[in-house]
Amino acid sequence: MNEERLLAGLLEIMDRLRDPGGCPWDQEQNIHTLRVYLLEEVYELVDAMDDENWPVLKEELGDLLFHIVFQTRLAKELGHFTMRDVIQNISEKITRRHPHVFSEGRKLDTPAQVENQWESLKLREGKRSVLGGVPRSLSALVRAYRVQEKAASVGFEWDDVEGAVDKLDEEYHEFRERLEEADRSGMQEEMGDFLFSLVNVSRYLGLTPEDALRTTVNKFITRFQYIESKLAERNQTPADASLSEMDALWEEAKRDPHTG
Repeated sequence: MNEERLLAGLLEIMDRLRDPGGCPWDQEQNIHTLRVYLLEEVYELVDAMDDENWPVLKEELGDLLFHIVFQTRLAKELGHFTMRDVIQNISEKITRRHPHVFSEGRKLDTPAQVENQWESLKLREGKRSVLGGVPRSLSALVRAYRVQEKAASVGFEWDDVEGAVDKLDEEYHEFRERLEEADRSGMQEEMGDFLFSLVNVSRYLGLTPEDALRTTVNKFITRFQYIESKLAERNQTPADASLSEMDALWEEAKRDPHTG
């Protein structure tokens, strides 16, 4: 069975769920009630990508596709658009934003050239700001990275990473000053500036701060759970143990090939 017929079949399944006599749960949903489930599916998809777990990735892509179908069905019921409109819109946009592939326009040789052209075309299409299109609901680290990336695409950036590192040092010392003054409002602001500068340094180095922090968080969880398991062997919990005991186990965890 080809892709078109499979997609048509999925749309029919969605229709059956929403039609009278279908599923009571599906029938009471709207675009807002589905938001939390959609976000959950996206993060499950990201987990599968990080693990390079292809069977799970296939399943999670299917779950995400179902949410796209669900949202489109809700929009159709309200008279806004259909799946045909969604597919046609994205097909036209991708074609329009890639003139170096789909037309006789100037050929581009590097990803940076493509990104610059992409932003220029978006502005010609009516976008008011280069920074437009970065979702407010992104995590702060990802949002900072994308904002900086877009600003850099039109030349608003340091000449090299040393400028970004110098700015990071400056923001750190400003944070230290607010810390010494016990200025909580100032600490909050300077901590934000410091983190924003750190994200910028990571961007210059080709590192993704969200991925870096996620890796560190996962490493911390693994090592702390090692501490918990070792304490459990002694009939202890972390609340029962001293800091020195837990610190010793932490060092053990760092040397363990499975947790280090």
